[in-house]
Amino acid sequence: MSTSPFTISMPSLLSGQGIDVASTVQQLVAAAEAPEQQWQSEQLSIQSAEGVVNQINTDLSSLLSNVNALQDAGGALQSVSATSGNSNIVTATATAGASLATHVVTVNNLASTASYYSDAAGLTTTSTLGSGSFDITTSSGRQTINLNNQTLGQLATSINNNNLGVTASVVTDSAGAHLVIVANNSGAAGGFTIDDSNDPKLGMTLGSSGKDASINIDGIPISSATDRVTGAIPGVTLQLQSAAPGQQVQIQTSADTQAASQAVTDFVNSYNSVIQDLNSQLAVTQNSDGSTSANPLESDGTVSLVQQQLMNFMTQAFGSDSTYNTLGSLGISMNNDGTLAVDSTQLNAALNGDYSGVLNFFQSTSGFATGLSAQLTQLTDPTEGAFNLDLQGMQSTYSSLQDQVNDFQTYIASQEQMWTTQYDQLNVTLLQWPFQQQEMNALFGTNSNSNSNSNS
Repeated sequence: MSTSPFTISMPSLLSGQGIDVASTVQQLVAAAEAPEQQWQSEQLSIQSAEGVVNQINTDLSSLLSNVNALQDAGGALQSVSATSGNSNIVTATATAGASLATHVVTVNNLASTASYYSDAAGLTTTSTLGSGSFDITTSSGRQTINLNNQTLGQLATSINNNNLGVTASVVTDSAGAHLVIVANNSGAAGGFTIDDSNDPKLGMTLGSSGKDASINIDGIPISSATDRVTGAIPGVTLQLQSAAPGQQVQIQTSADTQAASQAVTDFVNSYNSVIQDLNSQLAVTQNSDGSTSANPLESDGTVSLVQQQLMNFMTQAFGSDSTYNTLGSLGISMNNDGTLAVDSTQLNAALNGDYSGVLNFFQSTSGFATGLSAQLTQLTDPTEGAFNLDLQGMQSTYSSLQDQVNDFQTYIASQEQMWTTQYDQLNVTLLQWPFQQQEMNALFGTNSNSNSNSNS
């Protein structure tokens, strides 16, 4: 390895001006650092490749997530929509996996909440009530409420502090202030009674008795403490809107094909992102000057291997249904570059025509989503996944290069110190050279004259 990328003429060396030691040493260091620059260039290439691999891993994880959504028994493919024949009377919602059927619902009465109110009798919120008491009986027992010369507002607070399952408040109208007590829960279980027969000073009057909602589902009588009825139809929640005795309302549960179609589309989009990632690394990049340049993973065999595995998987048959057993039968075709395209019309026809057949294709034990999920889980394994193994190798190489760089920098530092010492010494000699030359000239000149005199 050459360490002299510059030349210095002898006349300038012997001129007595010396040399620029710092500049000379820096030129030597720069020449010696060529191997280090090559190693650092390799590190930059590794960092670029790592960025590409991390992006591929991110897109593979997104693909796995969307495949698992297709496989999920409680996911989008199992989504169920519920519709009501008269939403003014009752509405319905359904959870994933609910049975697909039609039910007839009749709403006899809505749930009601028990309440009492006092006679205003010219009272205000600050009127003192004097002495006396009344009893409140709830499902948890009987409690005596003492007036104790409180105002209506203080009395309401006192009732609420007893935690009886009721809420007291003061309501004012044109007649004056009323004490209003309302059950915390609707239905018969939340009901309560007030007995003020011993001291009817407040004149407590029943406003509403707590009553369960009453409905019929397919002729079966059902009661509910609230107007939200769950469990009567598995997976379906009914929200009662109004009572309509004798009026039948159809509640129909059906497959939510829109949600299922979106889940399939999400899978296709995430798959295409992965294939495009891989394709971009295998393609030749054409530069503006006509030359070509390599992509970071162009020579990585894992890229082409994973690309082929995924593309081959997309063309296989799955499930036990004879009609819908390939992606193509669902309207999902493969383009020339390996990406997928969705024919929404054909996909929706399959979902509406044979929903169970579509589910079988994706979710059976030998189904498409089941198999692809297993393959992607292995591919994205943090320690054994193909691209994660690639990353481990890159990181090991990068670390090895860094060790070489560090060792070489230590070597260069010692060389720089040695060169500096050597050239400092040389510089001292060169600076002294003119004086030494004068002394030599003077010495040799004197000897020459002495010899001439003796000869004469």
